[in-house]
Amino acid sequence: MKADHLHHLVWMSRPLMQAAEACVEAGLEGTDLTVRMRAVLEILRRHGDQTVPDIAARLEINRQYVQLMVNETLAGGFVQQRPNPRHKRSRLVALTDPGRELIDGIIARELALMQEIGADLTDEDVATALNVVLAVTGKLRTLAGGQA
Repeated sequence: MKADHLHHLVWMSRPLMQAAEACVEAGLEGTDLTVRMRAVLEILRRHGDQTVPDIAARLEINRQYVQLMVNETLAGGFVQQRPNPRHKRSRLVALTDPGRELIDGIIARELALMQEIGADLTDEDVATALNVVLAVTGKLRTLAGGQA
């Protein structure tokens, strides 16, 4: 029974992510941001100035793809590039004031939505669900040789 439930949990990750992405996309209406641009802004909000390889590592996606994402946010004026004291050629990507203001508002709206969605769930339910997802993800990554 537990194996069946875990199997279902893993396979439900795709519809969960599709539904989450659709909600995120709807929440970006009128902002001139795409979902992928929003991801860059969130990483910078959470972790401060980053290089493109740093952002790629945090998002666990290809560096070249992240460069395209960063280029879009640069063109929109949401981020800027700064010299990197640790590396001459790998510049830091930093939020601009308008970018920070925008992502702060987006995150605030998303957290309010999570409050609404989780109204019928206890803190313990959510903590348990998060712990299970983290444990399963970690074990699957290990089995995949760190590739997942």
